[in-house]
Amino acid sequence: MTTNPFFKYNQRSEQNLYEDLTIEALQFYGQDVYYLPREIVNKDSVFLDDIPSRFSSKYKIEMYIENTDGFDGEGDLFTRFGIELRDQATFVVARKRWSRLIGNNLASQNFRPREGDLIYLPLSQSIFQITKVETETPFYQLSQLPTFRMQCELFEYNDEDFDVALDGVQAIEYEGAYTYKLTMDSASNGYITGETIAQTFTDYIMKGEVSFWSDSGNELRLAHVGSTDGKFHNFTTTAQVVGETSGATATPTLVEELQNIQKDAQNAIFDDFENDFLDFSEGNPFGDMS
Repeated sequence: MTTNPFFKYNQRSEQNLYEDLTIEALQFYGQDVYYLPREIVNKDSVFLDDIPSRFSSKYKIEMYIENTDGFDGEGDLFTRFGIELRDQATFVVARKRWSRLIGNNLASQNFRPREGDLIYLPLSQSIFQITKVETETPFYQLSQLPTFRMQCELFEYNDEDFDVALDGVQAIEYEGAYTYKLTMDSASNGYITGETIAQTFTDYIMKGEVSFWSDSGNELRLAHVGSTDGKFHNFTTTAQVVGETSGATATPTLVEELQNIQKDAQNAIFDDFENDFLDFSEGNPFGDMS
């Protein structure tokens, strides 16, 4: 016996109505987030990995957060190697809105969100990385699939390059990236945060992104430093540094490498937190010895 021929579950008018109601519900109960697609810079053909990823575009869109009582996952863990934040979240987005605002604007014309892309949630000032995308949830309501369901975990920064002009995102880059500190002799103009500076040599050019500039101390801090020949080099005190956007020029008098996070292995953070829940004082909680 076949299905009842007098009932149809794939009427386009009903599907459109259901899809529009889904979009309206997401706009009522969802949150405005920013979707950051990952750009592959240099793919490792052996391990199929991409360490120097770049995020240069952002797309604002509404998404519903399924976590109503707080983020999932194991929360904050204190280990001998540092603090691990293992928050997880699940985001739901309408397919029609995704295609219109994001998918059709990407060079690859992605038909769905991709694992590895990021979602910035201004509500908690958190960045989540997509680990899995469910494309069939809810399962064929009215013979269609109106949403994408994205399982995400808190993003762990690994020297990625952010150029998206979002304060909450750029702050993570400037605080967590491996940094070079150049003390300059002077500067014809102030360096602009985010611009690229260059120091030219005979066979290569050293480049870096300005993360901080101090007029008072002529202190220039750089992230994402590298040379054009692909080999390891360092800035020197024998050549002039030029800002590609500002046109500022100066010569370094001192070159230092800053890696404060790795230097103390988050010991300072442990010292701040341990007083809240650990008591290392010596004593007998059941009374003094007689």
